[in-house]
Amino acid sequence: MKTPENLLYSKSHEWADIDGDTAVIGITDYAQELLGDITFVELPAVGDTVEAGTEMGSIESVKAASELYAPVSGEVIAVNEALEDNPEKVNESAFEDGWLIKVRISDEPANLLSATEYAELAASEDH
Repeated sequence: MKTPENLLYSKSHEWADIDGDTAVIGITDYAQELLGDITFVELPAVGDTVEAGTEMGSIESVKAASELYAPVSGEVIAVNEALEDNPEKVNESAFEDGWLIKVRISDEPANLLSATEYAELAASEDH
């Protein structure tokens, strides 16, 4: 399982790459492995507002459907439109090509985990 050190993680298995007041958001490598082959991703639209800890969309796989939760609050400024026709990019490249949305952050991010803390959380869920 990959957990890049430069990212922050939510307990609901999303990651945030924060640069100034912008965050790129996706799901973790651990989450995409649990889901299996991803077949559909529903995301908010550009201009929508997301709130940390609340539902921002959903993701479906051959195994299950799952809600997506925003790790930060703010306005959606970009959506990965490539996922509309190629949702499997999340499986192939969860941290690069499989990103979900970009958000202009409105509040200081809180309750996010470091890579080490997230790896410990994921390991504890495997048991």
